[in-house]
Amino acid sequence: MKREYHKWYSPNLEKDMELLIFGHSGAKVLFFPPRMGRFFDYENWKVIKALEEKINQGHLQVFCVDSVDTETFYDAYTHPGHRIYRHCKYESYLINEVFPLMHQVNNNPNVISAGCSLGAYHAVNIAMRHPDLFCKVVGMSGRYDLTVSKGYFDDLLGGYHNDFVYYHMPNQYLKNLQDENLVSKIKTLDIILVIGKDDLFLESNYELKNILDEKGISYDFYEWDGEAHRAKYWRKMVALYI
Repeated sequence: MKREYHKWYSPNLEKDMELLIFGHSGAKVLFFPPRMGRFFDYENWKVIKALEEKINQGHLQVFCVDSVDTETFYDAYTHPGHRIYRHCKYESYLINEVFPLMHQVNNNPNVISAGCSLGAYHAVNIAMRHPDLFCKVVGMSGRYDLTVSKGYFDDLLGGYHNDFVYYHMPNQYLKNLQDENLVSKIKTLDIILVIGKDDLFLESNYELKNILDEKGISYDFYEWDGEAHRAKYWRKMVALYI
């Protein structure tokens, strides 16, 4: 399997950022790591290994990006307004820096957004906000409104709310989305949501499911037995759904 490591100074984030690329051709997968994860986690956890056949056959090329979660939603030492601002800069990094690299190394027009746990949030959020950039989105074990507390998972912005928060929480902005042009673009996406029946984020998935139903947006929804919120399940999920 072809493997490439890339590192450069990001002008959007004003720091060095790293990523790994697996494969040589096929649909491009923008793969987000789980909560506070790193770009090498999926390789270490053998999640990439589960995609090896599709990668080697040239069906998929996987771009494992790094996260800045410890500088955004999981930075308890800065004001929530700065946290969401930093998250917006992360999106700018992805669109203005990672996407050009993806297109430079692979001219396949199909791009899949995918992620597990908080990575599923990132994957779904960017695909819903920029559906013209993607053909498919796969959210596994995801939470789609980070301001809603559930069990031991807190409101990651501590009750703070502004327009940036609103427009980066899929279960908030999609509910009231009136832009028919944007809705029609979202309808072209192949949307897959996967969640364990005992996962604390099950309710969040059902809320997103209901919103998509109300908007007439098609999707596939899969419930797995148990919590199914760890790497041994994600290895099976990616093989089935990406």
